[in-house]
Amino acid sequence: MPKRQIVRIDEEKCTGCGLCVTPCAEGAIQIINGKAKVVREELCDGAGFCIGVCPVGALSIEEREAPAFSGEAVHEHLKNKEKTYLTQTCFRCGNSEEHVPLLPCRYRGESLWVCTRCLPPLIHG
Repeated sequence: MPKRQIVRIDEEKCTGCGLCVTPCAEGAIQIINGKAKVVREELCDGAGFCIGVCPVGALSIEEREAPAFSGEAVHEHLKNKEKTYLTQTCFRCGNSEEHVPLLPCRYRGESLWVCTRCLPPLIHG
């Protein structure tokens, strides 16, 4: 098995809040028995969009032996998965991701979403 980057979830830190599930476009993360789990390693692309939204820092990227990412497996997985998408909004202006691009960020110790219009004032003050 080749080494590659993949999401690691620290079960001791994980509170099971589920905030990491929605940013995972491939559906690799689910809440099982009250904890976030990577359900199938070949679904995780290692991009890490889930990491920035974890309020307790339970997610990280590690390099380890894992099955290769499979776009075909993602397609099949999502085709059979119930749609439970939660629309995110910018914590500053309230704009929805349906209207503006949003990015995960940490602000004052919280994991939040911010739109591209509100991001510059956070960076530059």
